[in-house]
Amino acid sequence: MRNLILSAFALALLSICALAQTNTPATAAKTANANARAARPHTPIFRANKDQVTQAQTILKQRGFYAGEPNGKLDDPTREGLKKYQQAEGLKVTGTLNAATVERMNIAMTDKQKETWRKIQAAANAHTK
Repeated sequence: MRNLILSAFALALLSICALAQTNTPATAAKTANANARAARPHTPIFRANKDQVTQAQTILKQRGFYAGEPNGKLDDPTREGLKKYQQAEGLKVTGTLNAATVERMNIAMTDKQKETWRKIQAAANAHTK
C-alpha cells in the first residue's frame, strides 16, 4: 500500500513539473520563433557534382588559380583557387563551386541544377523587392 501511495505521489509530482515547464514565457517565445522560422520558404542549395569539380579544377589550373591535379575533390587548394577566381571575375567570394561560379565557368549544369539555380535566383530577387 505504501508503494502505491509513493508511486501516485511521484507521478503527480512529475506531472506538475512537466506542466510548469511547458507553460513558461520562455517556452512560448521559443515556440513563436520556431513557427516564424517554419513560415519562411526554404532556399534550395546548389550542389556541384564530381565531374563539375574536375572541370572547375582544370579551368582554375589553366588560369593559374590552382596548382594541383584535377581530382574532383573540393579540397582546400580547390577552395582557395575558387576564391581567387571568384574575386577576379567579380563574383561573390565563397570558395564554393556554387551555381554562379559554374555558370561563369561555362560548365554544363544538370536539369535539376538548372531548376535549383532558377529557384535561388527567384529567392534572391524576392529579397531585393
